[in-house]
Amino acid sequence: MPREAPYLAVSDALRARVLAGEWEVGSRLPSRTRLAEEYGVGRNVTQRAVERLIVEGLLEGRAGSGTYVRIPCERLPTVRSRHRDHRAGFAPPARTEDRGRADAWDAHSLVRVPATGAIAERLGIRPGDPCVTTHYEFLADGRPVQLSRSWEPMAITGGTPVVLPETGPYAGKGVVERMRSIGVVVRTVVERPRPARATREQAHLLGVSPGDLVLRIERTIYDTGGRPVETADIVIPDGRRQVVYEFGVDHPVPPDPAARRTTTGSR
Repeated sequence: MPREAPYLAVSDALRARVLAGEWEVGSRLPSRTRLAEEYGVGRNVTQRAVERLIVEGLLEGRAGSGTYVRIPCERLPTVRSRHRDHRAGFAPPARTEDRGRADAWDAHSLVRVPATGAIAERLGIRPGDPCVTTHYEFLADGRPVQLSRSWEPMAITGGTPVVLPETGPYAGKGVVERMRSIGVVVRTVVERPRPARATREQAHLLGVSPGDLVLRIERTIYDTGGRPVETADIVIPDGRRQVVYEFGVDHPVPPDPAARRTTTGSR
């Protein structure tokens, strides 16, 4: 039977001690060198053990200071709904009394950005075709809760009043309204959520640690002809937000009783 890796055994022991309250929330753990001596392992073993608990959200590392027991974060809902605005993928909780609603956002757009191979594939265009890309940062109570970066082909919006998503007559109206204003009707939104690790840039913006778990949502919006009109990468910190998907049910038009009688009578 294979033996458990030493760092796993140390991380399990540390987790048990943290959960038992040996170190209070917000307090600093002994140095990794001291922990290595205590468990009779190398410092690289305790390094991996501590990193595992940081990724789990139990501990947090502070540069130049040490490792601390992380203060638990209440997981507030982010509602993903087809009935809500698709500005950059954020939909606040459904009830006004819910806390953690995004109450502000910052956006910055760049024009004529060449599409990378991956983005071109998602948009059904050629690599290098010009796009408008917009970076979004959503805030709730002054704290970042979501990042998003979107791409729109300039072949669709170039030369129109809505080429920049957050300026002009439809600023802040969202993709659906903006596209409708230039005769493009949105029909389908496809989202592909998957777990990921925060990059250094994302961690800096979201106030988390590099390598922390995040939810990455790849979203693409299509018009009635099946043409992609916008694609976006949405990043939500996994430890702080609880993503809830909300879908309505389409109610088909009831069959016409008169038509049914006619059909029956023709048999």
